[in-house]
Amino acid sequence: MTTASAQLSRSALLYLSRQAGLKDVATRLRPFRELASRFIAGETLEEAVDAVKALTARGLLASFDHLNEAVKNPEETRDEVREYRRLLARIDQTGVKANVSLKLTQCGLLLDKALALENARAVVADATQRGSFVRVDMEESAVTQATLDIVRELHAEFGEPHVGAVLQSYLRRTEADARALCAERVRIRLCKGAYLEGPDVAYPDKADVDANFVRCMKVLLDSGVYHGIATHDERMIDATLEYAARQGLPRGAYEFQMLYGIRRDLQERLVKDGHPVRIYVPYGRHWYPYFMRRLAERPANLWFVMRNLVRG
Repeated sequence: MTTASAQLSRSALLYLSRQAGLKDVATRLRPFRELASRFIAGETLEEAVDAVKALTARGLLASFDHLNEAVKNPEETRDEVREYRRLLARIDQTGVKANVSLKLTQCGLLLDKALALENARAVVADATQRGSFVRVDMEESAVTQATLDIVRELHAEFGEPHVGAVLQSYLRRTEADARALCAERVRIRLCKGAYLEGPDVAYPDKADVDANFVRCMKVLLDSGVYHGIATHDERMIDATLEYAARQGLPRGAYEFQMLYGIRRDLQERLVKDGHPVRIYVPYGRHWYPYFMRRLAERPANLWFVMRNLVRG
């Protein structure tokens, strides 16, 4: 696949990820569900807990994420809070080495910012009582500033050990955000980003996204704060390892993070070399948008689905 056609496929898949009308059709197709199971740990909390137990046995850390980008009213946002509190309780009960990741749209950010803060605060307060940590995920650029505003409020109340943020290197603003958040000692998960954005806010070329990733990685590693470097790109991993060695940082001064079902070989190699590796473990019935964004990262996976559809 050429660079141009890959970019076109990626844009198309990201567009389809936002089409709610296709979700019901796609989720009934067996090939979609089979491929989705590579990236999603199940539809229930207990399936996700079992998946994380298996990761823990391999020496990996985890971050649970309950998938639901379809909340429509305040009561549904409170259902998400209840799910996360159940999840935090199960982490305690099972003793798995895990924390949680939370999207503010699940908490009602698109309905009312004050509601989102109230709901996120309830989750972080529960995590704090349990000595745990909540990573507030980053979503589309339209909510980047609101997300960071809420992270700062939560961080001011609960502190560095209990709440952190995510930054995406494809956004032009990210290096400035990284410097500001590091100065405030906010723990950051740095990733490349997986939403469809315009060139006014995001770098359209992969080379620029990668270069910004490396710049931001250096800001994070220089800060003295425990951050997560989230990538499956071996060039980005090598750049991180080389810079950490040059700066004299010990293993454990930061962690690598990867997605469930992607590059297990790389995960195990890093763990064997003594690096903490955390796996982002999504679960839930509302997996379609997340799955389509994973397809967009590797459009060749779409041919797997198409071949199996043809075969029936």
